[in-house]
Amino acid sequence: MKEVIELTSVMEIDDFLKKNELSFLYVSTPGCSICHALLPKLQELLSRYPLIIFGHIDAGKVQEVAGKFLILSAPVMLLMIGQKEVLREDRFVRFDVLQEKLDRIYRMFNGENNPEV
Repeated sequence: MKEVIELTSVMEIDDFLKKNELSFLYVSTPGCSICHALLPKLQELLSRYPLIIFGHIDAGKVQEVAGKFLILSAPVMLLMIGQKEVLREDRFVRFDVLQEKLDRIYRMFNGENNPEV
């Protein structure tokens, strides 16, 4: 399972994005059953991508995250290269489609043409 780094402030989020060239942010809310169900599935999926650093933000604790990333509902998943958003998925996620998108972006990030990650 992929390690999850808990981000508890906007400053921590900013530092996380500055330090990690390829990162995945997962924004959830405390009372969201979908959010809680998706977290272990994301950990499993992201374990295929060793260069992606996985950060979790509880929007109940870091309320400013909604304004920072223009989030209207939870859960939200953001793949970031540097501090730029390159992929956004929200609410109901098809993991097969998400994996295809991650594969494509991951290969491009690594300069690979190989279809297998």
